[in-house]
Amino acid sequence: MSPERGPVFLARRTYRRRRLADAARLLPVLGGVLFCVPLLWKGGERAPGTAEAMLYVFGLWAVLVAISGVISRHLRAGDSEEDGTSGEEG
Repeated sequence: MSPERGPVFLARRTYRRRRLADAARLLPVLGGVLFCVPLLWKGGERAPGTAEAMLYVFGLWAVLVAISGVISRHLRAGDSEEDGTSGEEG
């Protein structure tokens, strides 16, 4: 017959950890798409100049670094909770 299935609902902590891992996987894709936005800016009267484009690129880079740091910190904290350790060595 059919094999027994696991529980339909996951624990909240497990669900959130999996969604954070999904976000960590999608962040480079989102970053790549957002880095291509300046390529779509056409040269016109209201088009931003090179300085504004560079500010956009480096600002986006800083935001992506911050977001990935937050995600990795939360994923690492989840690892230490599952292991039963406090995350500090000493």
